[in-house]
Amino acid sequence: MAGTYFKIFYFSIIIFFHANNLYSQNKEDREYIYLTAEEVSDRIRGGLLGQMLGNLNGIPHEFKYFDEPGNVTSYIPSLPDGARTDDDTDFEWVYILEMQKKRNPLLSSDDIFNLWKERINRRIWCSNRFARYLMDIGIKPPFTGYSALNPWADFNISGQFLCETFGLISPAMPQTAAKIGLNYTTTAINNEPAQATQFFTAMISYAFINENVPDIINAGISALDSKSKLNGISRDVMEWYSRYPLNWRETRRLLKEKYTVEGGNIRDNNGFELNTGSIIAALLYGQGDFQESLKVAFNFGWDADCNAATVGTILGVRYGYRKMMSHNDPNAPDWLIVDRYKNSNRDNMPMDETITSFADRLIELFEMINGNNGGERTIYGQKLTYKIPVEDPVPVIRLTSFHEQKNILLENTGNRVDKLLFSKERDERARAAYLAICLELNKSLAGQYPKEWKQASYDLSGYWKIMNNIFEAGDGKNEFSALKALRAKFEAAGFRAPVKSYEDEELYHDLNTWRNPESNNK
Repeated sequence: MAGTYFKIFYFSIIIFFHANNLYSQNKEDREYIYLTAEEVSDRIRGGLLGQMLGNLNGIPHEFKYFDEPGNVTSYIPSLPDGARTDDDTDFEWVYILEMQKKRNPLLSSDDIFNLWKERINRRIWCSNRFARYLMDIGIKPPFTGYSALNPWADFNISGQFLCETFGLISPAMPQTAAKIGLNYTTTAINNEPAQATQFFTAMISYAFINENVPDIINAGISALDSKSKLNGISRDVMEWYSRYPLNWRETRRLLKEKYTVEGGNIRDNNGFELNTGSIIAALLYGQGDFQESLKVAFNFGWDADCNAATVGTILGVRYGYRKMMSHNDPNAPDWLIVDRYKNSNRDNMPMDETITSFADRLIELFEMINGNNGGERTIYGQKLTYKIPVEDPVPVIRLTSFHEQKNILLENTGNRVDKLLFSKERDERARAAYLAICLELNKSLAGQYPKEWKQASYDLSGYWKIMNNIFEAGDGKNEFSALKALRAKFEAAGFRAPVKSYEDEELYHDLNTWRNPESNNK
């Protein structure tokens, strides 16, 4: 399979403004693989369960280990109260239901925008929070994930912990997995975090047909832009593992030493470098064992629950659901898994979901995607079987510079900013002010239209959630350079931090989680 590029079905909806960066494939005949329906379903269910176990069992270790690793010595996977909504799985859950409803794996920008405003309003952090509040003034995906407008977008791990499910619905089809994943993760991130989407969706997709951990990692590397930093991170961790196969602590020390970017602040703890390195290390040092791999992910620290969720997804595919549910180590307790997925976070979503029903949705979407790509359900060797078109892992999108993204924004929004200043709608005037400041158009507009500019600035200042994103979330340990640069633009335009009065106690609590490493902070 290596070295051959297979033609895949191109959905009618392109990944918004990434179209010019789509990988151009050679037009060769497809190759197919035959997997029994029982095996595919079992692996999809196993991947989803692994994702939930890594996420929810990892929360006690999240943002606990920074300078030094953790010291978890034993771990028994369990969900005695069932699973629950958390942002490692529930963003994807929202998309999955709508993809089912519309029979479309690539929802439009308007669909995504409307889903977020209707259903994603609580328990969101960092780049996702920033994107969500930009939507309040009408900025839509993928612009909500552009670095010029969202300072978290260039490093935040939203590109990896919101992508795993899309690998599960695309077995043996890593290009399709990446394309679907990017359609959603670029709502809040771009560039290297988008490369992480390609990296991990490829690994998950590939794990359906190859259980060898180094091969799975190399499949992810093949899906990266050659200029991506993730190439170096991956190869460094693999090299350190080969040097210190019995000493994960030394690999963790080397990772921290080489890939700490801003002195250990939130940019590092929530960034792709250290967290991606942790995932690769956990897979290698765990040597394919589910419990050992998640234990390493917990001990590496930083955003441990997100990292463990990705590790758990990959190894859940390797194990399969039946093996996980029947796991019986005579030297340890059984894994206690209750079949429940409790909705505590997402508005206008089902209240009676289970792990089983969530997985049923994924299997249905896989069948649709496989059919769209030229596959089919058939009888092969007297067994119900899926004929699946095999794709090589290759980059779907390339890296773009900050300057290129800014030019795209100028081309698509810049010529509308002055018109929005004269709008009768408050959100449109506020949007004009926000875009103008970010794109450095504000001085000329303020000079040309002083009255309208003053009104638009006043309107924007009233969106206190956006102002808190800019001014309140970046103090002390949670400061980082991109946020400081954005704040400086707003200060130069005359904006100041809002008065500290919060109408929403939950939001106040969530804002404090940005400053409190003991809390659940993505």
